[in-house]
Amino acid sequence: MIERRRFFRAVYRTPAQLQQGDQHWSTTLLDLSLQGALLKRPENWDEKLSGRFTLTFTLADSNIQITMEVEPTHLDMQRLGVYCHNIDIDSASHLRRLIELNAGDTELLLRELAHLIEDHVEHEQQPPQV
Repeated sequence: MIERRRFFRAVYRTPAQLQQGDQHWSTTLLDLSLQGALLKRPENWDEKLSGRFTLTFTLADSNIQITMEVEPTHLDMQRLGVYCHNIDIDSASHLRRLIELNAGDTELLLRELAHLIEDHVEHEQQPPQV
């Protein structure tokens, strides 16, 4: 299998919550990158769910909460992958530091940030699908 990931994924297990409107799901964060996260599939997760969700989790040994606007991208019996559409500046700063510490390579992180900005610009310039 060819690895297509462009972003370093940090293994980071911690309780997390997904929310969409009035619906809430408890889950576990398995790993994350600057572009998204891999979660344990929440109980009672309906595979037909779509749209954007709010993902929140707290960094271990701190009161720092990370909040991301995400959208499901893939699902299997045990895991749910989500793409990050939006993240506030404070959460992005903490996430950047977490990735940097796990990658152990500042140059790698800077390249990934450049790819993330590039991907975001390309995504925003695409005409809406009708």
